[in-house]
Amino acid sequence: MVLMLSAPIVVNAVAVVPPPRVQSQKQALVISGLEQLLPMGQYAKSVKFYLTQIGYNVTFLTDDAVTVDFLLNNLNSYSVILWRTNTFIWVHSTYWYVGEKVNSVTEQKYASDFASGWLIDKAGILGITADFVINHFGPNSLSGVKLLIFMASDGNALAPQFITAGITSVIFCQGIISLQYGLIDTLTNQMMAYLTQGQTVSSAVQSTISPFNQGQTPTSNIDTTYPPPFYYSGDDSLTIT
Repeated sequence: MVLMLSAPIVVNAVAVVPPPRVQSQKQALVISGLEQLLPMGQYAKSVKFYLTQIGYNVTFLTDDAVTVDFLLNNLNSYSVILWRTNTFIWVHSTYWYVGEKVNSVTEQKYASDFASGWLIDKAGILGITADFVINHFGPNSLSGVKLLIFMASDGNALAPQFITAGITSVIFCQGIISLQYGLIDTLTNQMMAYLTQGQTVSSAVQSTISPFNQGQTPTSNIDTTYPPPFYYSGDDSLTIT
């Protein structure tokens, strides 16, 4: 009998290393529907800088790029939104400018909204009412949004519905504001700096308005001492870093 000794076959094992887990970049949106008339200027660059420094990819939309379709279908894709617009009055109703110019396609698509007065085409730029927000942004429809900064007059009229729609925190303006002279943009820019440094919504708002409330700021050449109109609703302990 012949005993056959076979040498063991050695297979070089190759360690399979799973690919690194790629974390999706945080998304932020800046909307300026009145940019052509009242540009943000350097403040847009500052806001983008602050957000990109803490890992956000920033989308900046202006004027007629801000459409009714975009607002209804895309807001929930962003965790931080800065929405800069203002109001106008038509037949005793308050409207917030969208940015999109009047056009027949949107008028036909949203005919029922126009018929109800929730959308209006009388100012050249489309406008929406509080009822439009109430009827189109139902409970949890915006639950992907952590923070909305709503820079517009009478933001307190819309803030409760944005919270109902699922946004964690809303910073808004109470009463009538002006986007001229850059004051509101300056204050919002400062507030964004505080937020991106890790401050909570509550502390960022208080840090922004307290110097004015304590009389530490000089009187403007074109206005009296101005108490900033910012307030917040929702989770005041939210941070965006």
